[in-house]
Amino acid sequence: MKDDLSHDPAQAGDIRRLLTIMARLRDPDDGCPWDVKQTFATIAPHTLEEAYEVADAIERGAMAELRDELGDLLLQVVFHARMAEEAGHFAFPDVVAAISDKLERRHPHVFGDETITDADAQTAAWEEQKARERAEKAHHGVLDGLTVGLPATTRSQKMGNRVARVGFDWPDPNRLIDKVQEELDEVRVEINANAPIDRLTDEVGDLMFTCVQLARKLSVDAESALRHTNAKFERRFRHLESRLAESGRAPSDATLEEMEALWQEAKGVVG
Repeated sequence: MKDDLSHDPAQAGDIRRLLTIMARLRDPDDGCPWDVKQTFATIAPHTLEEAYEVADAIERGAMAELRDELGDLLLQVVFHARMAEEAGHFAFPDVVAAISDKLERRHPHVFGDETITDADAQTAAWEEQKARERAEKAHHGVLDGLTVGLPATTRSQKMGNRVARVGFDWPDPNRLIDKVQEELDEVRVEINANAPIDRLTDEVGDLMFTCVQLARKLSVDAESALRHTNAKFERRFRHLESRLAESGRAPSDATLEEMEALWQEAKGVVG
């Protein structure tokens, strides 16, 4: 059987076809004006957006959409790699080589002589390898190298994981529940004191951070949990709107009591 990359680049599925298309789009003479003018900075927001769209398709179980969204995300990698190649930094094959080397390095139980028996042990070994790599890059602090641009909930959870590995953690989830209540009480104090927005922001941030740590302690991904709840809220509110529309009304025409009753109905109908 021939390797996939031995096929004609015109064949669908050959990465060389996509690389050729991207090079053509970026051609300064006869490429696409929009693609030519882009930079790493202008493309970065699109990269984030495509990653979220991949997550959304997975959340909804939309496999046909997932195929297309993964293609869009792959395009982002190819786009960045093409711009890097034009600037003389690196090219797409260097990206492939780097991730291939990393995967082999972080899986010595598969590509080397080490033995790992379960997923938990692999997770611990993975984090130890990442710590060694950070040290080699002169990232010596526990929180060094943690990407600032991550979604806030994701970064909070990763921060908690990092410091927990050096023993800075709550001993059990119940202690965290107590901490959530403590932070909630502090928010209440600020509300009752008519505190300025900076104080409220500070206390609400503390509450949210602690809730994320509770999720971490329960082995729940906070970002995924919130995305799930957002989708659930949207389903229920759309049901509420639909029921009101049956009588020619909108939410702004209904009382809070009416909407609450329809909300409870939605919980039983759409989950």
